This record gives sequence, structure tokens and C-alpha cells, in this order.
Amino acid sequence: MTLRPPHTRRQFLAGSAAALGTITAIRAPARAATWNYRYASNLSVDHPLNVYMRQCWDAVRHETGGRLDVAIFPNSELGGDTAVLSQLRSGAVQFFSLDGGILQGVVPVAAIQGIGFAFKDSADAFRALDGPLGDYVRKEIAAKGLYVHPKMWENGMRQITSSSKPIHTAADLNNFTIRTPAGALWVDLFKSFGASPTPINFNETYTALQTKVVDGEENPYAIIDSAHLYEVQHYLSVTNHMWSAYHLLGNNDAWQALPADVRAIVDRNLTKYALQQRRATAERNASLADQLARRGMAVSVAETRSFRTRLETSGFYSRWKTAFGPTAWELLENHTGKLA
Repeated sequence: MTLRPPHTRRQFLAGSAAALGTITAIRAPARAATWNYRYASNLSVDHPLNVYMRQCWDAVRHETGGRLDVAIFPNSELGGDTAVLSQLRSGAVQFFSLDGGILQGVVPVAAIQGIGFAFKDSADAFRALDGPLGDYVRKEIAAKGLYVHPKMWENGMRQITSSSKPIHTAADLNNFTIRTPAGALWVDLFKSFGASPTPINFNETYTALQTKVVDGEENPYAIIDSAHLYEVQHYLSVTNHMWSAYHLLGNNDAWQALPADVRAIVDRNLTKYALQQRRATAERNASLADQLARRGMAVSVAETRSFRTRLETSGFYSRWKTAFGPTAWELLENHTGKLA
């Protein structure tokens, strides 16, 4: 599977470095900010999400005349996903990017984006989550007292990696210990495949793989690369078993504390840079199968019919249709066609 990237990783990282500067540098704005807020992410500094998030908050600082200054804390510097979500809700963190499957613990329907094999690719998924299904999910997020921006940030289709063997069919997952994020849908998905899922926060994943607490994990290409998971995983099986993207969440009290003109500047820039980040991440994901192979990973394409069959026969779709409720499921199937 040979894909010619529009940009090399070296070119991307060079641009990233220019865009990011030094994450830990202390800024000296022309005047003291009225609002000093914190944005947290579980991704590395060179992942496209943080590259474009840095550009976004720099633009916000400039356009607000320094009134809103948002410091970025990448790479789970403030804690694991579940801990930072609690900090967001308490107001210790003001902004946070989080996958809907992890947000599920607070907003159950947010995990609907990760239904197995629901979407053909990221473009297909964004058409659903930018539309009525996404509107419904965002309404439920807002009902829990969180600000949520209407444009999600790309992560990508997820693939399975392993230290012990390639995953060609669902049978290869029988009793296979795999790290998943701390979300109920992920756990049920891999139990339905026949695996033994172990929920682990992302900041602990590399060590869990290195020490063989688990045999494998699953993530989009860009995370496998930026988190250096190729150093502790030898096999990469292309499964595209689910789609992943991030909501940009905010503490609602902190959001409402900003005047209308500042909120408008934030909203406009989040939209602008989210769309740019989607394109950059899609380009990076498209180039990385070959690059990860050159890094030593054995890349193969799985036969996914067996995975889909297990989801159907295990009752996975029926369980989640009940869990999400008829309205959300109808909105999903209006886009995907019949799942259950």
C-alpha cells in the first residue's frame, strides 16, 4: 500500500516547529491579560491538533489585544483524560480537546461517533458530525453544563497495532490483550471482537506496551507516529474499525465570563483552525502507513468482514441502539444506512 504524501514528515515538523515555537516558553504580552486560561490536550506538541491549536490561540491573543491569553498544556501534562475532564468541569482547566468516546462518562451519546464500521472514512464521518447527528450530540453536551464548539478536530480512522502478531481477521483477536481508552463503547467493541480490552489513559499507554501489560493498542496513524508507539509495537494492521475526533470543550462559567466580542473571536478562530487541522491531519494520516513501515513496522491490511460479522452476531449494534436511544440512532442511520 503505497501512498505518496503531499508533504514529508520532515517538512511537516519543520512547519510545526515554526508554528509552535517552544511550548514551555514564558510569554511577555504587551499588557497583562484580563483572562489567563488553560487549554489541555493528551497529544504531543507536534501532532497537527496542537500545531493548529497553537496558531488558533495565538490569533485569539492578537485579535483580542492580549485580553485573552490561553496557555497550551500538551502531552497530558495536566494529567490523564479522565482527570483533566474533572478539572475542566471544576474550572481548573478552561479548554480541553477530548474524544467523544471518553466524554461518554459524562455525556453518554457522545460516544456514538465511535460505532464500529459506521463510517467509510473521515470525510464521511465529518458529514454526519457536522450535521444533524453532531447537532444532537452537542445539544446533549451543552445540557451537561459544558461549552462545545461546533467543529470537531480530526484524529482519524483507527488501526490496530501489536507486539506479538499481525491481526488479519477477528479470530486473531481472541484473548488478545489490547489497550483501549477509558470508554465503555471501546471496551464493548473489542469484547465483541473476542479480545480482552484493558482501559488505560493515553499518557500511560507507551509504558503499558513497553512492559507488556497489554499486547497491543489501536489508534490513528498520526498518534502511532507522534507518540512513538512504533518503538514498542512491531505489527500494524489496517482495520479502519472506528472513527475518532475531538470535541473542543470549555468550562461554561469560564466561557460565559468572556464578553461577547471575545467569544466571537474565539469561535471564529476555532472554526478556521479546526478546518485547517482536519486537512493537515488527513494528509499526515495518508502518508504514514509507508513511513511507519520504513520505521520497522510490518504493515498489512486486515480482512474486516469477520470483524463486522462479530459485531452483528454479538448484538453490539442492538445494545448501543438501546443505549443511545431512538433519536440519536435514527440520526446515525439516516447517514450510514441500517446498522441494527
